[in-house]
Amino acid sequence: MIAIADYGAGNLASVKKALDQLGAFAVVTSDPAVVRAAQKIVLPGVGHFSATIALESSGLRAVISDAIQRAVPFLGICVGMQWMFESSEEAPETPGLGLFTGKCQHFPTNVKSPHVGWNELNVCKPSRLLRGVGDGLFVYFSHSYRVPIIDATVAECDYGDPFSAIVERQNAYGVQFHPEKSGAAGLKLLENFCQLPC
Repeated sequence: MIAIADYGAGNLASVKKALDQLGAFAVVTSDPAVVRAAQKIVLPGVGHFSATIALESSGLRAVISDAIQRAVPFLGICVGMQWMFESSEEAPETPGLGLFTGKCQHFPTNVKSPHVGWNELNVCKPSRLLRGVGDGLFVYFSHSYRVPIIDATVAECDYGDPFSAIVERQNAYGVQFHPEKSGAAGLKLLENFCQLPC
């Protein structure tokens, strides 16, 4: 079972629809016990970084952190990926999970914000998420903040300057774009996540 963590924000319905289309058994839940029992966890996100504070009050933060430590495959999407880092300029008082080092920053002033629409991925390292997907793909973004390039970056995108589009370390994965809105390439990425060993 794949748990889609509901913390009061996010693109829950479209993520579930995409997983259903792939034949995966996915449930949308805010129940920490259900998330704890899941074989895989997806944390979507649309909106303000401060919404992630609900992960603390609901008990989901601790459950997700423990699951990652137990090598349960975890996928953060958009704000869900940003939450995997230490913090964000968008809500400095709201801590991220700190799984990856770095802070989410606003786009530079020389480009329009938010960054909305299709942009090209530059794959820079082998990735289990991108198996069979390849380089030079266009995926759909909608965000005003982005995370830096780090050692766990497997794909970059450029908008004003380069930023991490996909991060991957062991069983933890983050994508800044919306795979559920990125056509066949996005569905293939989600399929690869579904097929990861538990």
